[in-house]
Amino acid sequence: MQFDYDVIVIGSGPGGEGAAIKAAKAGLSVAIVEAKEIGGNCTHRGTIPSKALRHTVAHFAFHKKYHDYSYPQMLQNANHVIQQQTELKTGFYKRNDVAMLHGFAKFTDPHTICIHRQNEHETLNETYTAKYFVIATGSRPYHPSDIDFNHPRILDADSVLHLKESPKSITIYGAGVIGCEYASIFRTLKIRVNLINNRQRLLSFLDHEIIDGLSYHFREQGIRTRHNEHYDTVVANDHEVIMSLKSNKVIKSDYLLFAQGRTGNTDQLGLDSLGIEANIRGSIEVNENYQTLKHPHIYAVGDVVGYPSLASAAFDQGRFAASHIIFGKCDAHLIKDIPTGIYTLPEISSVGKTEQELTEEKIPYEIGHAFFKDLARAQISGKTTGMLKIIFHRDSLKILGIHCFGNQASEIIHIGQAIMSQKGKANTLMYFINTTFNYPTMAEAYRVAALNGINRL
Repeated sequence: MQFDYDVIVIGSGPGGEGAAIKAAKAGLSVAIVEAKEIGGNCTHRGTIPSKALRHTVAHFAFHKKYHDYSYPQMLQNANHVIQQQTELKTGFYKRNDVAMLHGFAKFTDPHTICIHRQNEHETLNETYTAKYFVIATGSRPYHPSDIDFNHPRILDADSVLHLKESPKSITIYGAGVIGCEYASIFRTLKIRVNLINNRQRLLSFLDHEIIDGLSYHFREQGIRTRHNEHYDTVVANDHEVIMSLKSNKVIKSDYLLFAQGRTGNTDQLGLDSLGIEANIRGSIEVNENYQTLKHPHIYAVGDVVGYPSLASAAFDQGRFAASHIIFGKCDAHLIKDIPTGIYTLPEISSVGKTEQELTEEKIPYEIGHAFFKDLARAQISGKTTGMLKIIFHRDSLKILGIHCFGNQASEIIHIGQAIMSQKGKANTLMYFINTTFNYPTMAEAYRVAALNGINRL
C-alpha cells in the first residue's frame, strides 16, 4: 500500500515535537497535525504561559510599585514568550521538512485519518494515510458535569489565562501542582485566596518536611487552606461564586478556579472504531515501546498515556516512540528518578526517595540540611526562604533522594540528579564533601548539606 507519509504525528506539544523531529532527521516523511496552535497545550495553555506568569509576578513582587500592575498586565509577558516559542517550534518543522497539517484529526481506519478544519468561507475535510501514527494530543482540564464552566466566573487552568481583571478574591478547588502554583501567584498579587484540598496534606507525594515548609509559607502569605474538603454544589451569579462544601461550609469569592486533575484529549480521535479504548480520564494503554495494544503501528505518548504527565518526559517519550519506528527497537527508556518541579513561590523540586518511602521500606538513612538563610548567595539576593535536603544511606553514603524548597530549586536539583545517576561509589555523599563549589553560589548548598549530614553519623 502506498502511504502519503511514513509517520503522521497528531499533536504538536512536547511529545509530538520529539517524535516528529526524531523521525524526520532519520529521513522518514513526516507530517504533524495540530488542531489549534503549533506548540500545543504546553506552549499556549499550560507550562509556558503559567511559568512565564509566575516569573513576572515573582519579579515584580520585589518592585516597590508592583501593586500598580494588574493580573492582565502580568499576563502580557507570557504572551511575548508564547509567540517566541511558537516561532521557534515552527522553524524546527520547516527546517526538517515536516509537513504541518492544521485541523482536527479523526481515524477512519487504522492507516487513515480525516482532518477537519473550518475557515471563514468553507469547511474542509482532507484524508491522509500513513504507515505509522503517533498520538500526542495532550490533555485538558477535567470538567465535572455538575459545574457550569461556561460561566465567566468559573475558571479552569486554561481560561484563567484569559482573566480580564484582578479579582479581590478567588477560591481554588484542588491543591495539586496546578492549584498550589496558582494559589501562590494570586496571593503574591495580594488577592485573597481560599485553597480547598480534598486530601489530608498538600502535595502528599513529596517529602513531608518540604511540604511542611510550603504549608507554613502559605500560612505566612495569608492563603487560607482547608484540607479534607469536598464540594457539594457550585453556584455562580453576576457578582460571585458560592461553593458549598459537604462539611456544610460555604465559601464565597469573586471567582472559582477548578484545578482538580486533567483529561486526555482522546475522545474525538475515533479510537473506538479501531478498538482502542481510553480509560475514564482519557488515557490510552500502551506497552513499553509506547505502542497501543490493539494496533502496534499506532503509538501514543505524553499526557494521553498518563504518568508522569510532564512536558520534559513527553518529549523523551516522543523520541523513544520514533526510535522504535525507525529501528524496530529502542533501548532508551525514561529514567527511574524523574525530577519534579513545582513552580510555587518559592518553588519546589525533588528527585529520588522521600523520608516516608524509605521509612516504609525500612532502609537505614540519614539526612543533611542546608538552609538558604545561611548561604551567602541567598543573603545577597535577599531570597533566603528555603532549604536543600539530602537523604543518604547510613552505611554506604549512597544518595537516595534530594529535595529542595526555595529560589531556583528546579535548577539546583539537577546537580544532585547528575550525581545520583552515577554508578558505584561516584554517587555518594563524599562527592559533595570533596568537590570545590564556586563561592558564593546556591550550588554551595550541596557541600553545606553534605557536611551537615556526615556530622550526624
